[in-house]
Amino acid sequence: MKVLFIGDVVGGPGRRGLAAAMPELRERHAPDMVVVNGENSAGGMGITEKTAKAIFDAGVDVITSGNHVYRHREVYGYLNRSDRIVRPANYPYANPGRGYTVVEVGGRRVGVINLSGMVGLKVARSPFIEVDSILEKIECDFAIVDFHAEVTSEKVAMGWHLDGRVAGVLGTHTHVPTADARVLPQGTAFISDVGMTGSRTSVLGVKPELVLEQMITQMPVKFETAEEDVWVMGAVVTVNDAGLADAIEPVMVPAPL
Repeated sequence: MKVLFIGDVVGGPGRRGLAAAMPELRERHAPDMVVVNGENSAGGMGITEKTAKAIFDAGVDVITSGNHVYRHREVYGYLNRSDRIVRPANYPYANPGRGYTVVEVGGRRVGVINLSGMVGLKVARSPFIEVDSILEKIECDFAIVDFHAEVTSEKVAMGWHLDGRVAGVLGTHTHVPTADARVLPQGTAFISDVGMTGSRTSVLGVKPELVLEQMITQMPVKFETAEEDVWVMGAVVTVNDAGLADAIEPVMVPAPL
């Protein structure tokens, strides 16, 4: 079974790029399941019901998120209603949404777990302790983890922590694809960051001149999503009958816009 995991979709350009690229990605990789991080899909920061539905309409099975998930209050009710969108499981339990879900694909129950790193980000509980608790109770044939974290050391540590227990640990949040994709010794596919789906003529999806102005002047600047040279980035994980990974292949393709 193949799972296509797509990194942070940034704004309208990212949504349109994802939709445009999906036919080619399906033809090339023949994924049985598609998981997309959509936490930046609304104007480059946050997610709404409208942008989530646009992602689902592109043929996506599950949406993961991260630290910007609560940017737009209008999405709170949708996070509670939908069982196909998840937010970091180690946020306060009373927060809107759920931290993991299980969907049936091709006769197999696939768990999708969302976690936030604790280095440089605000969480209620350690992601390491939280994922242990989830794996004790989740009922699925295999699980995929979106680890939304700042630092590579924490991401790599999570890969080793979960090696042999989940099919894949895929890093998101930093928007820059890393070159460390591999299957760990006990069968867990790992990559520190799959990258983003958005403009490469940008600084992490934002118009470069705006980011430069903010960094140089250290004054508040309203960011706008860049639109040129949109690419779709992610990874394909091949999962065997034992629920572990046989292979991981990074994905980086220009969107045919």
